[in-house]
Amino acid sequence: MVGFGQTFLKAVAVAAALFVSALPGSAQVQGATILTVDSESLFAQSAFGRRVASQIEADSQALEAENRQIESELQAEEQALTIKRQQVTPEAFRALADAFDEKVQRIRVQQNGKARALQSKLEEERLKFLGVVGGVLEGLLAERGAVAILDVRQVFFAVRAIDVTQSAIEKVDAAVGDGADLEVPTALQPEAPKE
Repeated sequence: MVGFGQTFLKAVAVAAALFVSALPGSAQVQGATILTVDSESLFAQSAFGRRVASQIEADSQALEAENRQIESELQAEEQALTIKRQQVTPEAFRALADAFDEKVQRIRVQQNGKARALQSKLEEERLKFLGVVGGVLEGLLAERGAVAILDVRQVFFAVRAIDVTQSAIEKVDAAVGDGADLEVPTALQPEAPKE
């Protein structure tokens, strides 16, 4: 799975390429400004990212509580099955034990599916974010007279003055708020997980 930072860099590279291609001549590219942004911080510190983190955390805690409840119920059922072992024939017990094992496996698959759905939800929200942040960053490029924004993790050495992460966060917050009502652009929707 491609990480958020890599996907973010591709989106920013496209926006930068479009911006540079619109410049009327190579003379304007000479001495051009390049900016940096911490893409992880941009997502995590924005109102959008904070909402997503809070939502995913609450959903994760609810799933953990559900898992603990199911585990407790299964342990009680297993103890009851152990007691029943001495009360029924071996064949009858084998049928009960097999049914219990199937139930445990079915529940495990269901709960793992819920955990994967949470991860998919996080990726979907990040894709929503990417769908709107490109335009905001393109505006930041134009505002600063820059030709590219690079992720700070891809820059070997730079002066702090070119880091526009905080400005980008403020502009993203102003443009999309917490993003709770945004749709995922069709081109950015994640592929269905392969079983």
